[in-house]
Amino acid sequence: MKDTVLILGASGRFGSHAAVAFERAGWQVRRFQRGVDDLMRASEGAAVIVNALNPPYPDWAAQVETQHAEVRNAARAAGATVIVPGNVYVFGAGTSLPWSESSPHMAQNPLGQIRVRMEQGYKNDSIRTIILRGGDYLDTKPSGNWFDKIMIQKLKRDILVYPGRPDIPHAWAFLPDIVRAAVALADDRDALPRFLDVPFAGYTLSGQDIAGHLTDLLRTDIRLKPFSWLPVQLARPFWPLAKHLLEMRYLWNTPHRLDSTLFDTLLPEFEATPVSVALAQAIGLRSDGDINPSDRMPGDVGRVLA
Repeated sequence: MKDTVLILGASGRFGSHAAVAFERAGWQVRRFQRGVDDLMRASEGAAVIVNALNPPYPDWAAQVETQHAEVRNAARAAGATVIVPGNVYVFGAGTSLPWSESSPHMAQNPLGQIRVRMEQGYKNDSIRTIILRGGDYLDTKPSGNWFDKIMIQKLKRDILVYPGRPDIPHAWAFLPDIVRAAVALADDRDALPRFLDVPFAGYTLSGQDIAGHLTDLLRTDIRLKPFSWLPVQLARPFWPLAKHLLEMRYLWNTPHRLDSTLFDTLLPEFEATPVSVALAQAIGLRSDGDINPSDRMPGDVGRVLA
């Protein structure tokens, strides 16, 4: 049995996949139960803390910095390395491509600036930290992300709904892959810099690319349809989440990709899942070529970014 890893947010997207991946790799996995467990006590004896806690999006800005400060305190007391699932919020629209560990964090919007401060807090406090930075997630089950809640909701009608410009590159991360990378980095943690910001390039896909892959998988012509932002704009005065959705809309209209150079240097033997396989799992494609409707139930946009 390897060392102990404490998973915060073990019922969420990243956390649930991370718990399974660490268990498969032989780690002793401790799942934190928010509202039940004491963080300092739960962290005792943990070599690694995966901080996949994610407050509900309307509360995210108010809670996330305090939450991460508590994790830093627990990690310091335990002498643990913290793995933080990073995203692309920190870069801002004007950052030159590709986005890498050396790209400046130029976010001007409030949510992006919060991410910048939160990540910088780990470095300032000299906590052993791995920021594993990925794009939008592709999951193997419905989990309330853009892909399953918005983009493929009309796939039965051969329509892919896309929230932005369909002709520009966009960064995607397949969750089973990025958590395998987290395990591999955790195994090598003693040889890594004390603070490591490592982009996980995953897949760089435009909306047109995704439609093309789905056309091949489903053997039917998948048409692109733009997502209507008008209802979100109209709901802004009385729906707290709307302003955050609109704030991050720029990422769907900003070409971006993550640089794989550092990741490939650190984990040269890492084998990514082929994009066609990842997309097949993300749409719930059955062996008979159909999409299981019980796997893809309609959801509300209010949980997309939570």
